[in-house]
Amino acid sequence: MLCADHLVRLMTSQPLTHSDLKPASASQVRAAIRRGSYDGHTAGLAAGKLQCNLAILPQAYALDFLRFCQRNPKPCPIVGVSDTGDAHLPTLGHDIDIRSDVSKYRIFRDGVLTDEVTDISDVWADDLVTVALGCSFTFENALLRNDIPVRHIETGRNVPMYRTTIDLTPAGRFSGQMVVTMRPIPEGQVAEAKTISSAYPQAHGSPIAVGDPAQIGIADLSTPDWGDAVEVRAGEVPVYWACGVTPQNVLLDAKLPLCITHSPGHMLISDVAEDAETTILSKQNINKEN
Repeated sequence: MLCADHLVRLMTSQPLTHSDLKPASASQVRAAIRRGSYDGHTAGLAAGKLQCNLAILPQAYALDFLRFCQRNPKPCPIVGVSDTGDAHLPTLGHDIDIRSDVSKYRIFRDGVLTDEVTDISDVWADDLVTVALGCSFTFENALLRNDIPVRHIETGRNVPMYRTTIDLTPAGRFSGQMVVTMRPIPEGQVAEAKTISSAYPQAHGSPIAVGDPAQIGIADLSTPDWGDAVEVRAGEVPVYWACGVTPQNVLLDAKLPLCITHSPGHMLISDVAEDAETTILSKQNINKEN
């Protein structure tokens, strides 16, 4: 429960820290971002709510991109798609404005990163389609509830992300290799972490690899391609999950005239409960059994 003073601070335009926003609701975090009060990463914020990666691209390329996501569901699990030219995602939150509710965006033109901004209203166009993809930040709360440590949250850092040599199934002009996140997990809890994360297929699901980073083409865990390096301690094993930064690389390689993504670690926080899909899947299984 937020105290009155804290709530007042959240409603002003003064700068806010990650710690300030830890007790805030999803809509309060989005409101702070929209006002320009916060531009940091979203790991560990709005616990219990689905966080989303973003790909915003012209309608002319959207169908092929959706085919690409459907063929590569581990790194690209679709959780929402906007109407063309509509900056809102009502299935993910009634007050979401995709032009301003993400703490940092990346703008690519012809495959080149040209800007990193906190608002995209000035580049919004009537032919743009927003595709929201599930994020591994979602299942981290489930790991924590089961006393499985999440190092980057413990240390207040962004999750480390790495390019791999894992080829993806192409669609149209979209192709490339998978990006993964890494979390050090105590060896005795790896099996449990696999089971827990597998219950969240729309948040990348179970890991794609465990152990030696070289097996998936990562040369050095201490130098992630995005995010922050974290320590792998004695008795821990590196565990790798598919990452929603994957489509950023794919979009970059496709050299679209314009596309917009979130900056790595700066997610859209939705109003959808992170375990909503688990509940739905459980009900479906019960119905099948009956």
